[in-house]
Amino acid sequence: MINFIKTLHQYVRFPLLLASLLAITGIIQFVLMVRDIEGEHYDLKLFQLSPDTIRSVKTVEDTEKTDEDRERVASEVTPVYSFSPDIGKNQAAVIKSTFDYIIEVKETIGNEKKKLNKDSLLVEEIKSLREKLDEIDTNGQTIRFTTQELSTLLSQDEQDLISTRDALTSIVSKKLSEPIRQEQVTDAKASVEKSVRDSFTIPDNLRAIAITISRSSIVETDKVDSKLTKERIEQEKANVDPTRILQGQIIVQEGQLIDRDVYHQLEITGMLSNNHSVKPIVGLGLFILLQMAFFYAVFYNWKADTKLKTRNLMITIIIYLSSIVVMKLLDLVSSEFDVMIGFLFPAAVVPMLIRVLVNERIAILTTIMTAAVGGIVFQEGYSSVIQMEVSLYIIFSGFSSIYFMRNAKKRSSVMSNSLYVSAVNIAFIAFYLLLSQSNYGAKELIYYLIAAIVSAILSGALTLGLLPFIESAFGMLSTYRLIELSNPNHPLLKKILVETPGTYHHSVMVANLADAACEAIGADGLLARVGCYYHDIGKTKRPAFFVENQMSGINPHDQLPAKTSRDIIIAHAEDGAKILEQHKMPKEIVDIARQHHGTSLVKFFYYKEKENNPDVDEFAYRYAGPKPQTKEIAIICVADSVEAAVRSMKNPTSEGIQQLVHNIVQDKLQDGQFDECDLSFRELKTVEHVFCETLNGIFHSRIEYPKPK
Repeated sequence: MINFIKTLHQYVRFPLLLASLLAITGIIQFVLMVRDIEGEHYDLKLFQLSPDTIRSVKTVEDTEKTDEDRERVASEVTPVYSFSPDIGKNQAAVIKSTFDYIIEVKETIGNEKKKLNKDSLLVEEIKSLREKLDEIDTNGQTIRFTTQELSTLLSQDEQDLISTRDALTSIVSKKLSEPIRQEQVTDAKASVEKSVRDSFTIPDNLRAIAITISRSSIVETDKVDSKLTKERIEQEKANVDPTRILQGQIIVQEGQLIDRDVYHQLEITGMLSNNHSVKPIVGLGLFILLQMAFFYAVFYNWKADTKLKTRNLMITIIIYLSSIVVMKLLDLVSSEFDVMIGFLFPAAVVPMLIRVLVNERIAILTTIMTAAVGGIVFQEGYSSVIQMEVSLYIIFSGFSSIYFMRNAKKRSSVMSNSLYVSAVNIAFIAFYLLLSQSNYGAKELIYYLIAAIVSAILSGALTLGLLPFIESAFGMLSTYRLIELSNPNHPLLKKILVETPGTYHHSVMVANLADAACEAIGADGLLARVGCYYHDIGKTKRPAFFVENQMSGINPHDQLPAKTSRDIIIAHAEDGAKILEQHKMPKEIVDIARQHHGTSLVKFFYYKEKENNPDVDEFAYRYAGPKPQTKEIAIICVADSVEAAVRSMKNPTSEGIQQLVHNIVQDKLQDGQFDECDLSFRELKTVEHVFCETLNGIFHSRIEYPKPK
C-alpha cells in the first residue's frame, strides 16, 4: 500500500488524484446502495386477485381523484344572484317615454292637419313615431310595435293614452320591484297580463296593445353574478382536501380483486414492477455527488503534505466504504427481526479509527456522512426517505466517541471510552422508545439495551483490532502508538536513562526543540519528539565514549587514534537502528536513529587526523547516512547539533545563540544534508526562529542570589 501511494503521488497530481479516488468511491457507494432506494414492487395485472396484503410505502396525492372531487363540488355550487331594482325603473321609464312620444307626435302632426289629407297624416305620424321610438332603441331598450298597433295608438284620445300609460307604468314597476330570475320570467309575464286585463283604467280598445307592452317590459331582474359565482366555486374547490394515499395505508387485502381503482393506486404509488421510476436513482446520484463534493473540499483545502493527504484520503475512503458494507450485511438479516436492527451497527468505529489515524475534523465529517448513509440503508417500515432514528443514533454515538477519545493516551483507554459511548447509546435509545410512545415487551427492551452496549463495545474492539493492520498496511504510526512509546517506563527509554543519563537528558532537550519546530511548520511534532527520545540509543553500546556521559572528566578518545574514535562515533547511528529493529520498533523511529546525522562530517576527528595525514579522505569521516528523507528527521538533525553546541557555550546569550543556530543551519544546508527532503527555505527560517526562542527560554539569564553569610 505504501508503494502504491508513492506511485500515485509520483505520476498523478493531487487534485486529479483526489477527484479520481472520490469518483471511484462514489461509484462503489452507488452500487452498494442502489437497491436500498428501489422500494417494493409487485408484478400485478388488472382484475387478478392480490397475492398479498399491500400497503403504501409512501404518502402520495391522487391528483385524478382530487380533480374529480373538485369538479363535482364545483358543479354543485349554487350560483350567486344579484337583484337590480334599477331594471324596473328603466322599464317603467321606457313605457312612459313610449306613450309620451305618441302624445308628442299626435300634437306635432296635428298642427299640420290642414296641409295633409287623412291618409298622408297617418303615414307621417307613424313615420315620426318610429323615429322617436328608434331613439329609445339606441339605449338598448324598446318595445316593438306593428304598423297596425302604432296606427291604433295614434288614433286614441290623449287622455286614454295617459291613463293607459300610468296604469302600465304602475303594474310593470310593481312587478319588477320583485326579484325575477330567468326561469321566472314567463310566470311574471302571465302575472302582469292578468293585472292588465283586470285594470279598469285601461280602455278596452287599448287592452290588447297594453298586454303586449306589459309582457315585453318584463325582464330578468335577479341575474347570476358570474364574478361572485366564480369566487364561490374556487373557494369550494379549495375547501376540498386532496385525496391522499397515506404511508402504511392498506391498498389491497390479500385475495381481494384488483379493480381499476386499486390498480390506479398501485400505479401512482409506484409499486407496480412495470412502473419503475428513475427519480430515486437520480436522487441517490445527487446525494452521493454532494457527499463526494464535501470530501473533495475538505481534503483539497487541507494545509498538509500531499503524501500525507493522499494516505489519509485512502484511509478515510477504505474505512467509509467498509462501514457501508457492514451496514449492508446487517440489513440482509433485518427482515428476520421485528426490532430496529440498525442499532446494532458499531456506529463509533468509523470516528474512532479516523480520529486516531487521520484527525478530528475528518472524523466529524465522516461520521455525518456515515449517518446519512445509515438512514438510507436501514430504512424500514414506512419511513419516506431516511430512517432518522438510525441516522441520529450514529451521529450521537460517533460524536460522543470523538469527544471521549480526545483525552485518550493509550490503546487500553479505547475500551474504557467505549463504555462511555454505550451510556450515550442507551440514553439515545431510551429517548427513541419514550418518544415513540409504543408499548414494548421485555424482549424488545432487553434487545435495545444489549444493542446499545454491543454497538459501543464492538466499536472499541474493532478499533483496537483494526488499528495494527491499517498502521502496517499504510506504514504509519498512530497517535496512540507514539504516546505509548513516549512513556518513560518503556524498556528502551529506561535503558537509555540508566546506562547513558547524559544522553537521556540530551535527547529530551533535542525532543523539545524538534517538537516545537515541527509544529511551527505543520510537520508531525509528536513523531519528532518520540523519535528524539530514541535517536541516540546506539550510544548505550559504548556510553563512555560520548562526552555527555563522561561524568568523571576522563575522555577515552584522548588515548585512541582518530580513525578508531571516528568508527565509534559513526557507529552509534547504525547501532541504534539495529537495536530498535531488534525490538520491533516502528520504521519511522528506526529511520530517525539511522538518518539523524545524515552524511555529516565528523569534523573533530577529521581535522585531528588531517594534522597527521593531510591527504586524509573526507568521505571516510562522514556518517553512512542516508541523508534525512523527511522534514521531521531534517529538523532533528539540526536540533541535535544545535543542542550540543549551545550546551558547550560558556556564556550563552541571545545574540550568541541566534548566530550559532544560523551558522549550524547554513552549514547543514551547504553540506547538502537537506537535499533529499522537502524542507523549504521559508520553513528553515521558521525552524531557526523557533530554536532561538526555545533555547533563550532554557538558557535565560538568572538572578544571582547573595551568598549566605
